[in-house]
Amino acid sequence: MNTRTKQLVYAALFIALAFVGANIKIMGSIAFDSLPAFVATLVLGWGWGAVIAFIAHLLTAALSGFPLTLPAHIITAFMMAATMIAFYFTIKFCADRNMNLILAYVLGCVAAVIFNVPLGLLATAPIFTLPVALGLIPALLPAAILNVV
Repeated sequence: MNTRTKQLVYAALFIALAFVGANIKIMGSIAFDSLPAFVATLVLGWGWGAVIAFIAHLLTAALSGFPLTLPAHIITAFMMAATMIAFYFTIKFCADRNMNLILAYVLGCVAAVIFNVPLGLLATAPIFTLPVALGLIPALLPAAILNVV
C-alpha cells in the first residue's frame, strides 16, 4: 500500500472517530470532535489535521442543528483548522530548537487552546456579539482543554 493510500485511510478513520466524538456533547454543539483531529495532526501533519478539524466541527454542528447559525459554524470550522496549524507548528518550532518534547507538546496545547477559545470566539463575535461570545468561554474552555490533552 502506498503512502498516499495510507494517509487517506488514516484520514477516513480520524473523520469517523470525529463523528463518534461529535455525538459526545458537552453543551449544544460543543463536543469531543476535535480530539481525533489533534491526533491526526500529530500523525499525518498539519494539512490533514486542519481538514479533519474543519470537517469534524461541521459534523458536530450539523448533528446539533447548527445552533447559533450556519455562518458562525463555518467561521468556527476555519478556526478549528487554524487551531490544528498552530498546534502543529508550535510543537515543530519547539522540537526544532531541541526543546524537551513534553514541554513542546504542552506549549502546543496552550497555543491550541488560545486559538480555539479566545481567538475563535473573537472571530465569531461579529455574528452574535461580544457578550454572547464571552458567555461561551465557561463551556468552551474545559472542552478545548480536554480535547487537546
